[in-house]
Amino acid sequence: MRELVLDTETTGFEPSEGHRIVEIGIVELVNLMPTGRTYHQYINPKRPMPTEAFEVHGLGDDFLRDKPLFEEIVDAFLEFVAGDRLVIHNAAFDMKFLNAELEWSGRPVLPFDRAFDTLTLARKKFPGSPASLDALCRRFSIDNSARSKHGALLDSEILAEVYLELAGGQQPDFGLSSQPAQGSVSAQQRAAPLPRRPRQLPSRLTEAEAQAHAAFVAALGEEAVWKKYHST
Repeated sequence: MRELVLDTETTGFEPSEGHRIVEIGIVELVNLMPTGRTYHQYINPKRPMPTEAFEVHGLGDDFLRDKPLFEEIVDAFLEFVAGDRLVIHNAAFDMKFLNAELEWSGRPVLPFDRAFDTLTLARKKFPGSPASLDALCRRFSIDNSARSKHGALLDSEILAEVYLELAGGQQPDFGLSSQPAQGSVSAQQRAAPLPRRPRQLPSRLTEAEAQAHAAFVAALGEEAVWKKYHST
């Protein structure tokens, strides 16, 4: 199953007030495994960046001025997301901005049921506990020290690690986490099975080692515990 962990950065809180997306970051997962494929795009919002937004994102008007408009990148964005599930923290916020931008570009909106909200999942798993991305990083011992300012791709990479923990325990990560995660649950609770290795790894035993092992086991006698639980 292909899933896309997505984050956006915006000039404000409401597209109805003219606020726009300035950055999109996406991390691709297949069967809960990172593939290494990402999508990252800065966008010219066609409006000044408010001071408070600049302080949060670190993206100023000079930096964004030569970036493409949303309508110039919409085809590449839609091609990348295709028809797959979007994993988003506080999905209502990002979806309303994405759909506003799509409408302004004359494109069909994304059905909301394509979005899987990790904020809702976290609140169900840990009722009464803080469920912000930073709080979940602390819960799962995920290193988010690089997150001094919000950035869409960095936040989507961190969210992907959080999502893998919420989905059922630590998976191979993105190199962001410096410590083993805490609070893992059983393999039976994973949202999807891990893919099996297509070919069994070859044995590292030499022929001489295999023969020596067989001779050792034969010398143990028929009542040896080894023979009850292991075949030669």
